[in-house]
Parts: sequence; C-alpha cells; structure tokens
Amino acid sequence: MRKFILKRLLISIPVLLGVTAIIFFLLNVVPGDPVALMMKEHISVDVVARVRAQMHLDDPAIVRYFRFLGGALKGDLGESYKLNRPVTSLILGAFPNTLVLAFWAALFAWVVGIPAGILSAVKKYSLPDNLFMGFSLLGVSMPVFWSALLFQYLFAVKLRWLPVAGFEDWRYVVMPAIVLGWSSAGIIARLTRSSLLEVMRNDYIRTARAKGLHELPVIFGHALKNSLLPVVTVMAIQVAGLLAGAVITESVFGIPGVGRIAVNAIQARDMPLLQGAVLFETTLVILGNLAADILYAFLDPRIKAA
Repeated sequence: MRKFILKRLLISIPVLLGVTAIIFFLLNVVPGDPVALMMKEHISVDVVARVRAQMHLDDPAIVRYFRFLGGALKGDLGESYKLNRPVTSLILGAFPNTLVLAFWAALFAWVVGIPAGILSAVKKYSLPDNLFMGFSLLGVSMPVFWSALLFQYLFAVKLRWLPVAGFEDWRYVVMPAIVLGWSSAGIIARLTRSSLLEVMRNDYIRTARAKGLHELPVIFGHALKNSLLPVVTVMAIQVAGLLAGAVITESVFGIPGVGRIAVNAIQARDMPLLQGAVLFETTLVILGNLAADILYAFLDPRIKAA
C-alpha cells in the first residue's frame, strides 16, 4: 500500500506542474496590463513602468514562472496585485466557507442520491423509478448557474422562505448546498441503481433468495454492500470536486469562498491570486482522487491481493 500511495503522489507532481504552467502562460498572453487595471486611468506611463519594474513584471515569463514555483514549494504563493495581501492567507481565510458549503452539498447528495438509487433499483421501471431518474437526469443536465437562479427566484423572491444571497447563518447555506449537490446526487442515484441491478443478477443473490430469505435482507445484507463499491469511490472524488468546483455557486449566492476569489482574480487579472487559487483547487482534486483509490483498495479485497 505504501508503494501504491508513493506512486500516486509521484504521478501527481507532473500534473501539478502542468496545471501551473498552463495557467501561468495563458495569463501572460491574455490582453490587458494588470498594473493599468490596478491603478485605473489617468496614471502617467512613467508611473506604470516604474510599478511594473518593482513587481518584476518586465522579467521574462520563464523567470517569473520559476520564481512562482520556488515560492509555492515554500508555501508562499505571492502577493495579490489588487488586495496587497499574501495569496496564501487569502485562500486559507476563504477556504472554511467553501468547506462548509461543500460539506452540506456532499451530505445532501449522499442522503438523497443513495436512497433514490436503491429505491429505483428495487422498483425498476415503476413510477418512483421514472421520477427519481428523471430528477437525477435533470440535475446532471441543468447548468449550475441556471438552477441557482431558478432556486433564488422561487424560494427567495416568490416564496420568501430563504435569503437570496450572503453567508451569515444556516439559512444562507440551504439553497447553495442543494444547487451544488443536485448534480452529484443525480450521479450517485444513477450509479447506485445501475450497480445494484448488476449485483442482483449474480448467482449468490439467486442462492440467497432460494434459501428463503426475504427481499430486504437480500438487498441490504448481500447486494448493497458489494454494489456500493463504485459509488463510494465516486463519492470520495466528488468531495474534492465540490471543494474545487463551487466557483459558480459561490459567485451567484455571494459566498466568500475560494471559488469567488478565483472569479474576482480573473476580473482583476490578478495573476498571483488566480494562480494560487487554481493550484490550491488542483491539489484538492488530486488528493481526492488519491483518497478514492486508497478507499477502494481497502474496500475491495481483490485490489489488495493484486
């Protein structure tokens, strides 16, 4: 297991390097001068040139890239051009809000997705099956920003049950968590259904039924445990995806998380802040994939034997 973990960590290094290189050099070819954007209009050319020199923006791109990598290895992601604050502290300050949102979104996805998938498999081709699979397909297919706007219009504007935006107490988390977790719940429901139906066709399930066991013990005692192996793997990956993919949700609902930081950095062409946010979120995704692989190896004895 140690060799496996070490191998996965070594493979993730070129992925991180590739992501940092792509985002860094793409930002350098995007039109616009970050100093001009930062200092607004009516600033002399001499002042802009002097500030660029102080920020080392006139250095070759490859030099600035390796300077960024060197700082990242020490935990220093640079300083925000717009906010004049360390990028690391900005990201770490916003991450708890993203973590709260991702936790409740993942909990919603699991609590809704797994029971819906089980019921759909047990009652396949029935009305509940069609309803659950229809809602799951809608959640997977509908863009997050569109479902967020619909929820805001219905539950905040029309019914006035929940606040439109902000992040103050539990009421502000309900809509963003459902919107963010809806797609994940749909994926889990469909995967649980297909996996459970496949397991229930195996010989040992027929043997359990032939021994006279009732349907519920057969499903929950024999079939469900084996059918949840791929579901648990996807759930572990989804946690990292929710942590890194809450950009649109945080922007629409005004949540001060890492995703909103990234959006603001794009608008201000704040390269250090955007680079730091992307690197942080990429690291979360890689760690989530690693956790999923390790979890699957613990759950499936065949992988241990291999």
